[in-house]
Amino acid sequence: MNRIMISLRGAAVLILACVPLRAGDTHFWSQGEYAEFEKGNLKKLSLRSDGLVTLAPQLREVFDTSLAYLWALARDSKGVLYAGGGSNAKLFRVPPGGKGELLAELDGLAVQAIAIDSRDRVYAATSPDGKVYRIAGKGKLEVFFEPKTKYIWALAFDGAGNLFVATGDPGEIYRVTPDGKGSLFFHADETHVRSMTQDAKGNWIVGTEPRGLVLRVSASGEGFVLYQMPKREVTAVAVAADGSVYAAAAGGKSAPAAPAPAIPAPAPPPVSPAAAVVPPGAAPQPTPRQVAPPPSSLVPSSGVGGGSDVFRIQPDGNPERIWTSASDVVYALAFDAGGHAIIGAGNHGNVYRVETPYLYTLLLTTASAQVTAFAGGPRGILYAVTGNVGKLYQIGPGLEREGTLESDVFDSTLFSQWGRLSFEALLDGGRIALATRSGNLDQPQKNWSPWSGDIADPKGAPVTSPAARFLQWRATLGANAEGGSPRLESVDVAYLPKNLAPRVEQIEITPANYKFPAPAAPAVTGSQPLSLALPPLGKRPVQAPALSLDSPATTTPALQWAKGWIGARWVASDPNGDSMAFNVEIRGEAETEWKPLKQKIGEKYFSWDSSAFPDGEYRVRITASDAPSNPPAESLAGQLTSDPFTIDNTPPRISALSATFSNGNLEVRWHAADALSNIARAEYSLDGGEWTVAAPVSRLSDSLELDYAVALNAAAGEHTIAIRVEDDCANQAADKVVVR
Repeated sequence: MNRIMISLRGAAVLILACVPLRAGDTHFWSQGEYAEFEKGNLKKLSLRSDGLVTLAPQLREVFDTSLAYLWALARDSKGVLYAGGGSNAKLFRVPPGGKGELLAELDGLAVQAIAIDSRDRVYAATSPDGKVYRIAGKGKLEVFFEPKTKYIWALAFDGAGNLFVATGDPGEIYRVTPDGKGSLFFHADETHVRSMTQDAKGNWIVGTEPRGLVLRVSASGEGFVLYQMPKREVTAVAVAADGSVYAAAAGGKSAPAAPAPAIPAPAPPPVSPAAAVVPPGAAPQPTPRQVAPPPSSLVPSSGVGGGSDVFRIQPDGNPERIWTSASDVVYALAFDAGGHAIIGAGNHGNVYRVETPYLYTLLLTTASAQVTAFAGGPRGILYAVTGNVGKLYQIGPGLEREGTLESDVFDSTLFSQWGRLSFEALLDGGRIALATRSGNLDQPQKNWSPWSGDIADPKGAPVTSPAARFLQWRATLGANAEGGSPRLESVDVAYLPKNLAPRVEQIEITPANYKFPAPAAPAVTGSQPLSLALPPLGKRPVQAPALSLDSPATTTPALQWAKGWIGARWVASDPNGDSMAFNVEIRGEAETEWKPLKQKIGEKYFSWDSSAFPDGEYRVRITASDAPSNPPAESLAGQLTSDPFTIDNTPPRISALSATFSNGNLEVRWHAADALSNIARAEYSLDGGEWTVAAPVSRLSDSLELDYAVALNAAAGEHTIAIRVEDDCANQAADKVVVR
């Protein structure tokens, strides 16, 4: 047998982890995790929780009952299958290799449980107003036992031929002798005994609702709580060959679970068989009491919340969670020929296999919504019944000969050129081939390219699908000559997005006389990243982020006072996520040529000494280039010009300064004017005292020229009045006058 193991993906991932990618570099779309493959469409394939894809067990539809739901399944010694369900309580018979037929229609809404005795007589339990019917021969029907409870959830025979009946509302177990005489065997102090099976020692393993108890009940009726599940309803129990108990529970608990109750001793009073007290065809007499609703998992429209757990309770009593799901509801448990636990779930029609406490496989998905019951068959065959729609399926014994996985649709976010597709696989004499298709719509059903030719060599080949924004691949797995499956581990597709020019979206001029601090010198030189963050332990590396010269993108450092300096900051982005370098240029309003201020800076801000420029109106132009991330011939640039701003380093002029005594006050007057900026502030000081703000005559500081007049309370004699005036650009002028 030819065993080929190809592992190119590890090398690609290692490269990605060591070298930070830029948009001009090759990108990879890599899939190899369970969550990634699960988003795709698997047909006749199994998916293991570590991401391994293999051929699924054969799945064959045996019989379509046309019922909405089938809840129960059993197989007699001759291989005849019996299935029952609702919304009409019908029982079906399916002989080996034959055609299924309706065996009986019972009084009730659903057949919830089926058991078969040593003489191959069929017993079917109905709900609500539960009854146990015995069907002998070709549909001969009789009421065998009526426990006077609302629901019957499970039936099972012990080695002595006694039938045990698990009920709901109240949660009890009855023992019914072969002649139909029943007695209360066990009272669970729960609303429902929801599931039941027997272990090799003759103990009954019982699951309840609403406290989610898993109990062991001895042959004498003494109970012991093995475990209280974190969910409210124990939907299925099973016992493995080594004596381990497997229990599945669903539904969130509305309040913290109460302590496990003390299990009462069995009640001794016998219950008369219904056949002795209810004439054939007579209507049952309802019991006048309040009826509890059925468990939510058995109500199709209830939408059970809280997901499901499956626990393995070891022979020594230690419980361990071996499977959990936030969305699937477990209805059935069984074991395959290898002793692995098999899980039947809804509401996606999934069947799982538990490999180890840490590893499971999504074996297959049926066309129905719920997998509700299992029954074993010869040669490792497993039979299953489903709900919505009620069908009987055969699982196994071999694997499918061929299966496909269509990936989810990959969005490269930009129009992209596709490169090489490769995959990691263990062929084991089988065949794996991948094909691709591409398009510019996020739905591939229409107006996409057709599927490409197959790529069967794991080393890969160039993708021939046309360049586009979206891509999808399809893997086809074929069995080897012995019916064994190849194994697909991961798929990688290289792609290169179309390079688009950066965009400078906004420019803001900073206040005059402030500057940004000089950028900190990088700790390393060249193209090395300043830091490298590893993914969480156990997670495979993904495409490394581009080393960005313009990070952080939306913040700038605090400005520092610096007379005569001015600056600009801007918002820029690159559609490809490329690193950018910026050129800063300046031009006077009356000029025609741009003069460089600074080139190839990585920050989105820059300051310069404006005192080297004559006063006047200016604009700056920012050019963003993606050259750090692209070859020179492929780099692109975008630019934006700012609104005009003023450079003004000349102080205002003070004129007509005078001071005179008048009417006992010292009156001071002056005129302030500036060529470019408004007069922002004026102050005076009398004889070296504190500076005092002076308001203009107009009261508003809103003009290039303003007049000022202040009246000071000063005694006669010599006084010195100092004046200083400041414009909007913090340029100051000062003068003084002496009065005697």
